[in-house]
Amino acid sequence: MNDIRDPVYARLLKAALECFLADEYHKVTTRAIADKAGANISMIRYYFGNKEGLYEEMIRETLKPILDILDNNILSEVGGFAEYLRFYYDTMRRHPEFPKLILKVLALNHGPGRRFILQLLERGRSGGARQLEQLKANGQVDQALNPDVARMAFVSLAMMPMLLKDIFEEQMGGQMDEAFLAELATLNGKLLAAGMAAAQPEA
Repeated sequence: MNDIRDPVYARLLKAALECFLADEYHKVTTRAIADKAGANISMIRYYFGNKEGLYEEMIRETLKPILDILDNNILSEVGGFAEYLRFYYDTMRRHPEFPKLILKVLALNHGPGRRFILQLLERGRSGGARQLEQLKANGQVDQALNPDVARMAFVSLAMMPMLLKDIFEEQMGGQMDEAFLAELATLNGKLLAAGMAAAQPEA
């Protein structure tokens, strides 16, 4: 595994993200990526093997912080839903085309990486299921809650605002900026917590 702190490696990943978000996969050349990164094209082969390898690493590095949260204790309390959504919204706010890129790969088979992205999503699914079991064990959510239903509700609240960001902003006549998304994360976190809450015993 290469070190993201390596300046050439990091510049190539940043340039790849910008290029792949701006254009279709087949139209992006390794030469264009190398030029944008101010690097020799041979460094792409050295670090990533080929264009597809660079593409997959670019997706991995963008999703890694979001998936890593599932391995810590941010979701050990239902109050963590809002914090996780806030982190997700902030990540995607800085890369607004990224959710659409993932959707194109998964739904339309545009570009490579479908199997790779599904593997990353499966990691998220298994990590989320572990966190849900912990919340059930602590009595914070309904014991009968289906983990796949919970996951789809969570993903819907996370992805939809970013997929339809342009339309929502046009309708609102304003930007979904950091403050707006923080407010949205707080509300959606409360909705999730209330919808998943353990049933209270009758008095």
